[in-house]
Amino acid sequence: MTETESSQISKKAGLPPGTLIHIGNFHTDRTDISITRYDDSEYGEHAPVSADEIPGFLGRPGVAWINITCLAQTDIIAQVGSIFGVHPLIQEDILNTRQRPKMEDYGSYIFVVMNMLSVEPDEGIVSEQVSFLLTPHAVISFQEQPGDVFDSVRKRLQSKKGRIRQSGADYLFYALIDSIVDNYFVVFEWIGEVIEEIEDELVEHPTPEILRTIYALKRDLIYIRKVIYPLREVVSQLHRGDSDLVDPSILIYFRDVYDHVIQLSDYVETYRDMAAGMLDIYLSSVSNRMNEVMKVLTIIATIFIPLTFIAGIYGMNFEYMPELGWRLGYPAALGIMAVILVIMLMYFHRKEWI
Repeated sequence: MTETESSQISKKAGLPPGTLIHIGNFHTDRTDISITRYDDSEYGEHAPVSADEIPGFLGRPGVAWINITCLAQTDIIAQVGSIFGVHPLIQEDILNTRQRPKMEDYGSYIFVVMNMLSVEPDEGIVSEQVSFLLTPHAVISFQEQPGDVFDSVRKRLQSKKGRIRQSGADYLFYALIDSIVDNYFVVFEWIGEVIEEIEDELVEHPTPEILRTIYALKRDLIYIRKVIYPLREVVSQLHRGDSDLVDPSILIYFRDVYDHVIQLSDYVETYRDMAAGMLDIYLSSVSNRMNEVMKVLTIIATIFIPLTFIAGIYGMNFEYMPELGWRLGYPAALGIMAVILVIMLMYFHRKEWI
């Protein structure tokens, strides 16, 4: 939790339920509204749109996708909520972007909270909360900042590709959720590449930087697990078809999304195990390198023990030491030291210690 978020939450503490305060990492001064309206024969994009104009798009045939970007202007969120009869507690959840993924059916609308994950070159994995409201003829999406993973949906709407233009709001609702889930696979592909890079460096160069990368990876995987595991229940609820807002013909598509979420859950566990294994390998590599260093130092110390012993004997200041008066005493002592050195090196080599 960032310091900004902490201060925002502290300001909210003690206020009545339903008080609208934006809590999140992304802050802008302006909330933008865009509306995409379509049916089988017509398609139109409208932006920017004021909240006062929204009712004018709802009385026409077809489906309206109302995309609200940036949540700083809480009065606009309240106005949109009033237009669609959204409970104040739901509006509060939309603005509090620390929500757990969930799905709530209120009869006249379905409320879903998800996390949209993306990979940024300099920041790594970036998470943004996206909230959806499904009504009989409209889907309202709430994003924290500009930019999303819905371009494929927009292209299908523009090109009239697939059945999306012939279907109702429930199919658009499915398509947007499916786009978020599909992008999780892109994130896991990036994680897989990071793991491969770590593995290449791990054994040969177990640097502290690699350790920091492993810990960052483990932290990301813990967060992704918190995002994906509740999502299983969200998609499962949608697949069960308990709501009249989702046509039975759409349920099979939510089943496909559910299968993807289960697959992603398996990826999370697999990569978490791999990250834990890499941490063990790092610690083993560091320990092995330390053992190699200690072995070299031990061999050096062992070699110098007898040499130091000989030098110590002839370094004593006794008056009567026969070798001190011997003309060849000095080279003989050096020769003996050299022989001992060679013998010890041969012995260490034979034992495969060096």
